[in-house]
Amino acid sequence: MRKVRGAKAKKYAKQFLSLVNIDQVPEIISKLEAVTALMKKEKNFRNMLASPSFKDEERAGIIAYLCEKSGLSDDVKKFLYFLSHEGVLIGLDEILRYVSQLYMEMKKKVKGIVTSAVELSSDSKQKIAETLRSITGKDVELQYEVDTSLIGGVRVKVGSTMYDLSIRGQLGLLKDKLIKG
Repeated sequence: MRKVRGAKAKKYAKQFLSLVNIDQVPEIISKLEAVTALMKKEKNFRNMLASPSFKDEERAGIIAYLCEKSGLSDDVKKFLYFLSHEGVLIGLDEILRYVSQLYMEMKKKVKGIVTSAVELSSDSKQKIAETLRSITGKDVELQYEVDTSLIGGVRVKVGSTMYDLSIRGQLGLLKDKLIKG
């Protein structure tokens, strides 16, 4: 078995999305992420799925059992069989990253992380979401974190863009301006 990266992982992700009901993607991703976590945690399990010393039929039995216990559809099971046959099942985590990214693009959504010095009120969360929706032109799925070292304000990361409106960030900018003169 070999890891799958880049364009190849994206190709498998597109194949996956063409097989499943788009509205079920988040649930399926969640279930498959549990499988990848188990592969990372349990060496014996990973070896059963990756080692050439196990036959395709044995791996197929393991995949069938996992899908049955997880409530995954026959289409997902067939996709996992395909990945196993291709020798790239060990790269499922990378494929899932692309599945998630492509799904968000299809739904015209982006993910973001809002970090604040204190827990934000639901009114503040709503205003932040609306502002980001107007900036990005997409629905924003936000995760909220508290970091008391920010002193006050918020820091928002959407994709690769960072909006630092924290007191700590503003003090850093002021420091840089003073140093530059």
